[in-house]
Amino acid sequence: MNDRVVLVVDDDDLVRKVVRAVLEADDYEVLEAPNGQLALQMITERKPRLVILDVMMPGIDGVDVCRQMDHHDARVLMLTARDDVETEDASRAAGADDFLGKPFSSLELLEHVQNLVGT
Repeated sequence: MNDRVVLVVDDDDLVRKVVRAVLEADDYEVLEAPNGQLALQMITERKPRLVILDVMMPGIDGVDVCRQMDHHDARVLMLTARDDVETEDASRAAGADDFLGKPFSSLELLEHVQNLVGT
């Protein structure tokens, strides 16, 4: 597992592009998935150190992806526009390590990522 590989999972292209730009500027290798099904496949194949998951996606949502990947070593940062206690509790119960509400600043994102991967 490469500590600098991050998988960004969000059905919103713009969010993926913004997260990619912030993380690549800090020398992370960024992989992208627009849905939960592809994310699960990429987690198995690429073994990222960190998975950044949007909570609300069509099909398999972020909480379900988190729940299904519990046997992998990747850390999980949940992103959501629903910045409420119930969503955070559901995410943590599914195995998420951290939670960040949208909108977020580049600095906030980097702080959360660095805290999770230790770099």
